[in-house]
Formats: sequence, structure tokens, C-alpha cells
Amino acid sequence: MGRLLAFDYGQKRTGLAETDDLQIIATGLAGLDTHEVIPFVKRYLEKHQVDAFVVGDPSGLGSDITHNTGPAHDFAAKLQKIFPSVPVHMVDESFSSREAMQSMVMGGMKKSKRRDKKILDEVSAAVILRRYMDGR
Repeated sequence: MGRLLAFDYGQKRTGLAETDDLQIIATGLAGLDTHEVIPFVKRYLEKHQVDAFVVGDPSGLGSDITHNTGPAHDFAAKLQKIFPSVPVHMVDESFSSREAMQSMVMGGMKKSKRRDKKILDEVSAAVILRRYMDGR
């Protein structure tokens, strides 16, 4: 069994999260500038088998279009085009950043670290991945 790799896509930064090989635990992997994501994924796939990509869908509650809906869907299509053997799934990301911030606070992360947007994006990607895993 391979891993799952999730993305909290943003036009400036993107958070990534992964599962273990048994797809039991979702953990944050990286917060990257968005232009670094595809090269990172290419290197990642050289080392790990990935069964699926999971991309956060920023359509709001009730499937409203947000400023990031189009770019996130374009990113999912780009993943599918570049890595055609890996299926891409979209998962509702509503309130994932809020949930990520709450988990960082409850986990005792220092305020100075919580201010780092890349860490927030990484934890948000883990929230999105956990939602996908729970919904299977």
C-alpha cells in the first residue's frame, strides 16, 4: 500500500501532508511556496509510492465559489496531467485553517511558531487529509 499526499493549495503558499505507508496517520509534511510544489512532488515520488493525491476544495459551504476555487481546481488538473497514474481527489476544506490553528494551540505550539503561515498551511493539509481518510 502506498501513501496519500494532500495539498492545502494557495496561490502563494501550499501546505502538504502525508500518511504513513499503511494510511493510518496523517501528518504535516511541508509548507512551500507554491512554485516549489511540483518539483517537490517529483522528488517525493522518486522515494515513495503514492496511491492518491488529495486537494482541498475551497468552495465554501453550499458549494459557493471563492477566490481560490478556480486556481485550486486548476492545480488538481495539473497534478492529474503531470502524474496521470496517481488519482486526484478533491475534499471540502471549509474551516480547515481554523481547525488547524485550534489543534496547534491545543498541542501546545508556541505563539511565535503559530504565526508562521507555512506551518499553518502544513497543518491545514493534514486536516484535509484526515477528512479524506475519515470519509472513505
